[in-house]
Amino acid sequence: MSRNVNVGGASDPWRRAGYAQTLRATDRAEATQRAYGADVELFILWSTEQGLLSPDAVTMRALRDYLAFMTGRGDARSSIIRRRASLRSYFSWLVERGHLDESPAAKLSAPRANRHLPKIVVREQLDNLLDDDWGEDVWATLDRAVCEVLYGAGLRVGELCGLDVASVDFTQGLLRVLGKGRKERLVPLHRRGLEMVRIWIEDGRDEVARDDSPPAALFYNRRGHRIGPRDVRRILDNRTAHGHVHPHALRHTFATHLLEGGADLRVVQELLGHESLTTTQIYTHVSKSRLQKVHHDTHPRG
Repeated sequence: MSRNVNVGGASDPWRRAGYAQTLRATDRAEATQRAYGADVELFILWSTEQGLLSPDAVTMRALRDYLAFMTGRGDARSSIIRRRASLRSYFSWLVERGHLDESPAAKLSAPRANRHLPKIVVREQLDNLLDDDWGEDVWATLDRAVCEVLYGAGLRVGELCGLDVASVDFTQGLLRVLGKGRKERLVPLHRRGLEMVRIWIEDGRDEVARDDSPPAALFYNRRGHRIGPRDVRRILDNRTAHGHVHPHALRHTFATHLLEGGADLRVVQELLGHESLTTTQIYTHVSKSRLQKVHHDTHPRG
């Protein structure tokens, strides 16, 4: 018989606390920990309603029914795929700890994600964002530096928010970036971007810092805290004259422009921090679709 884990003074056959502790110990990103934990909780709630009161009562058929239940209520495919990954991780952990003989989720399939072509920033918006005169105050300095780094290095917004002053190598023109899975990579930043970051550090950062500001952080928000994703979205909303620009669209635009300029696909993969080349290949479709549109709009027989 396997031992029970006590949660809140009650016996918990699902061993939530042990699984959560393992997620923390493996140094997964906080967002991943929260998502996996929430996914498992949702499944346990559903299982309990179905009369399945412990992991050893769960079969592959039950897991398939759960995926079908989520599909039937209209959950996004991407959410269902992530929950399937969460359950595979959870049941694998139970097997590794000796609480189950085998995982019912080991061969569980999920619907393929819809591959939408990423939206890129049109030239007018990009010129407006990077070249317009925003003024010389400290917040204009911050906003310009943030936008130059997002587009110039193709970072995820979370990667930008995690940058420290020590992440910037002005001598070599590189950023040391902590990506998904806490994997570190070096990304070059163009001269204009480096100059904007330098101006922010020398003329703006100390001016907005407060007593409780994190001393290592590169970018601060208006409260003196490390800048967050909402702050970045607010910057783009305030600085874009026409339409809305999502932070990730600048990353998409970065990758698309590199490929259109002749960059090797594997170089783009490394710059973006993609584990799989397949993920990067979607940008080749973006480039082709843009070429087709130009041909259609401009060729006499388009």
